[in-house]
Amino acid sequence: MKSARNIFLSALALSVITVSSCKKSTDDTGTGTTPGTVSTTSVVTAKYTSAVTIATSGGSITLRSNGTPAHVSPYWGVGNALYEAPSLPGQTTNPGIIGVQNYAMTIPTNPAEASTKEATTLGPIGMALNGVPIYNDREGGNVPVDAGVLTSMDRAGAHPGPGNTYHYHFTGDFTGNDDANLIGFLRDGFPIYARKDNDGSYPTNLDANGGHVGTTADFPTAIYHYHASNTAYMGSRFYVLKAGSYNGTKGTFTF
Repeated sequence: MKSARNIFLSALALSVITVSSCKKSTDDTGTGTTPGTVSTTSVVTAKYTSAVTIATSGGSITLRSNGTPAHVSPYWGVGNALYEAPSLPGQTTNPGIIGVQNYAMTIPTNPAEASTKEATTLGPIGMALNGVPIYNDREGGNVPVDAGVLTSMDRAGAHPGPGNTYHYHFTGDFTGNDDANLIGFLRDGFPIYARKDNDGSYPTNLDANGGHVGTTADFPTAIYHYHASNTAYMGSRFYVLKAGSYNGTKGTFTF
């Protein structure tokens, strides 16, 4: 009996060790990796608008929003105070509208580079400073945005998707474009900026995922950060916000 009990306890201990190990390796809040040396907490709390509620816990920050922008768009619908008639050449709006959502993005306070870079996927990959989700350069079917879909973008470089989930694919008139503005943070906790560096130049040393290490107006200590592409997408007025993989380990984004 004693021998059987010892065998059971040994098996239980091994099971706990195995579960703990698996939890650490699959933890998508970034806590399974060594934290980076630069904290983003003060910038996150200072730069996000009042439309976003912020809570910190341990080594993570949770951002909550309803995903609706405070700027004009045709997708508000006629009769809304923020409605703007389509004004871009060739613009054709899709059937969606700007809908109220229940978003929560959790990111590490000290983002760190991941040893293996995970590709971004369809859906929210980050949150702009006004609480609107950031998407990558792809659409349903995981194919690049084509010419037809491009015409559905409003002046913000955005449109609604299924469930009236309004989101940004590109730079636009209300977030950041041909400037060095901070646009938001991606799910791995790293900030994303518009097309220019803080000195007014266009960065020439971006890696394959659109980022580099350096100081910004918000971070006097060098930190990895992304930039929007500086190549006009399909010759349009729009510039892709983010393509490729995350530099760090992505946190959660629920809705």
